[in-house]
Amino acid sequence: MSGLSSKKAGALAAAARSLLTFLRYNAKLSFAGKFIYFLLAAVAVFFLIIFIHTISEETPPSAQTVFYFLLVPATLLIFYPSAYSIQGDIDSRMLETLFGIPDYRYKVWLVRNLVQYLVMLGLLMVLALFSRVALADFDLTAMIFHLLFPVVFLGSAAFMLSTITRSGNATAAIMVVLLLFFWIAQEPLETSRWNLFHNPFSPQEELDVLLWARTTLYNRIYILVGSMLATMYGLLRLQKREKFI
Repeated sequence: MSGLSSKKAGALAAAARSLLTFLRYNAKLSFAGKFIYFLLAAVAVFFLIIFIHTISEETPPSAQTVFYFLLVPATLLIFYPSAYSIQGDIDSRMLETLFGIPDYRYKVWLVRNLVQYLVMLGLLMVLALFSRVALADFDLTAMIFHLLFPVVFLGSAAFMLSTITRSGNATAAIMVVLLLFFWIAQEPLETSRWNLFHNPFSPQEELDVLLWARTTLYNRIYILVGSMLATMYGLLRLQKREKFI
């Protein structure tokens, strides 16, 4: 029995090492070897926002404020790999190789997107834990869960646009315009289900709690559906080899 257990433990350890190597390799491809720079930039922006808030506000931040603190670095980290993924493969002449892999759009692109989101999730977990210890008391799981929706949507939208423009710079420019639009529209859409940056931690009157919870539910459903449609459209665009080679 001990020998069998040792074999199982060895197999699990080997599988874990293989998975870690696989994730590291795909993260390297997704971030074009610049992962550490974007990670450091995201962390630096996070602490810069906290510093500015500390010197400009007398009261400590609430869960509502921390939501936006965490949203900015997560958006920054997911922005580059999503916008420049297609152009990076074109520049490195890997795109034609990817077209030769059967069902490549599922085996390669979906894995890359998943790795990007896992990296972003890891960053959010670390920064959210720090925020809970040092800044405000909030439900850590709920905070990360709700942050995933707008960030995944933005990553999916950038991926879709990159398959349309086939240019990282063009995709980045369009995404900046979209981000500005969503941010400006945030105030008039504050109580709407269509607010991309809907903040479920905003304080509500006791009678409005159920209404706010329903708004949050529908908002998350809309964002999830939009993310799936954007990803699927991008994958369908990548079936048209002649547009990319």
